[in-house]
Amino acid sequence: MQKIPDHIELGGGLNISRLVCGLWQVADLEKDGATLDPEKAADALEAYAKAGFDTFDMADHYGSAEIITGRLLARYGGGETRPLAFTKWCPEPGPMTAEIVRKGVQERLDRLGVDKVDLLQFHWWTFEHPAWLDALHEMARLKEEGLIGAIGVTNFDAAHMAVALADGVPLATNQVSFSLVDRRAAGALSELCARTGTKLFAYGTLCGGFLSDKWLGKPEPTEIPDWSRSKYKRFIDTAGGWAPFQGILSAAAEIGRKHGVSISNVASRWVLEHEAVAATIIGARISENEHRADNLNVFSFALDAEDKARLEEAFAGTKPIPGDCGDEYRRPPYLTASGDLSHHLDAIPSVYKAEQVAGRPDRLRVSSGSIWEPIAGFSRAVRVKDAIRVSGTTATHGTDRCVAPGDAGAQTTYILDKIAAAITALGGRIEDVTRTRIYIRDAAKWEPVSRAHGRVFGEVLPANTLIEAGDLIGDYEVEIEAEAIV
Repeated sequence: MQKIPDHIELGGGLNISRLVCGLWQVADLEKDGATLDPEKAADALEAYAKAGFDTFDMADHYGSAEIITGRLLARYGGGETRPLAFTKWCPEPGPMTAEIVRKGVQERLDRLGVDKVDLLQFHWWTFEHPAWLDALHEMARLKEEGLIGAIGVTNFDAAHMAVALADGVPLATNQVSFSLVDRRAAGALSELCARTGTKLFAYGTLCGGFLSDKWLGKPEPTEIPDWSRSKYKRFIDTAGGWAPFQGILSAAAEIGRKHGVSISNVASRWVLEHEAVAATIIGARISENEHRADNLNVFSFALDAEDKARLEEAFAGTKPIPGDCGDEYRRPPYLTASGDLSHHLDAIPSVYKAEQVAGRPDRLRVSSGSIWEPIAGFSRAVRVKDAIRVSGTTATHGTDRCVAPGDAGAQTTYILDKIAAAITALGGRIEDVTRTRIYIRDAAKWEPVSRAHGRVFGEVLPANTLIEAGDLIGDYEVEIEAEAIV
């Protein structure tokens, strides 16, 4: 009997393969401008589908991957169950109106040739621009309309995924880096998934091929020609370098010999055994030899306590990847295919506009657009010379909507993004903050508020005061003010 990948039920009635075929290779194959023949490429995908690898993952920027998958889906008609197609929408930060979001979704539908995207995953570059919430809420409306089956995000940290969930966005998944080298997703993100029933898709599980028998005992490479391997070499370097990485390979090799499987199988199995993980993303080979038979070995064994202890021993020789999932796209060290993204992030316009105060050449101010600022006569933030002072800030989205009612931790995350955006618009950085003051409705909620504050200021360590302020207005649980010296 032919072996096929295990499947799992996902929200929205999706029955997905636990080995999802990723199509990022299409972008690499087309990087010189030549486009793959869509029918021939679809033939390669159809071979995967017939072997039981019936779930495909792509993105709007993976070259013609959506078009190729559309050709594959068109081959299934009548009552025949077609493969599942997951894609990503990665817009540049800016206003996310209903029209803009609908256009982005419609482009996915047109390229895939379907009436509904099975799972649409959303990526956002900087949380200082709050329109990501507008986009997700509009996607939720399009889900109700039937254009989207399920909504996911990609490269969201636990804090911002929690904001979306607390604000009522029906998220099903989050696609993040997760491997024997990058173990961040086993922390706060997995804890959030356990509380909310959401699931993770793990990519980078084989570190671009480094987590394989091919590299065991081999010298550190000095030249890496392909973008994927360059990216994961940065992860290896950040985790302590080649020698600790060889320690992980050696441990995985010992476990592999014990179970009669490869290092890659052990690496994938370790990730799949995490309760939060729905599936790992494996590369679908379109122009190279495929490894379907070896990939299926991941379901032929399970890691026992001895195996896990051996891996933990190897992990002890490495350094944790800093921050949380997705931080590699938003702050140093930038662990991406193109490396340092600071130039890209610096080019993203601020959500706020600094204004010169008439008659005061040394004074700038910004407004957030809240209805309360003109009524009460104050600015969101004011800069005088090198000092920036940010007014008491609540989780107000747009003019007057409260984000994440009742969730003090999520509101704190949103507020600190808002404060950071105001400081950035005035020429400063969140690292310039010297003092914060936090006012909370209920002192019993100090811990999620403090943890959210620590996530942002754990290295900056400004002076801080936290006060129980009794009843705040409306559904607000938290209000924060800040001071910075540029």
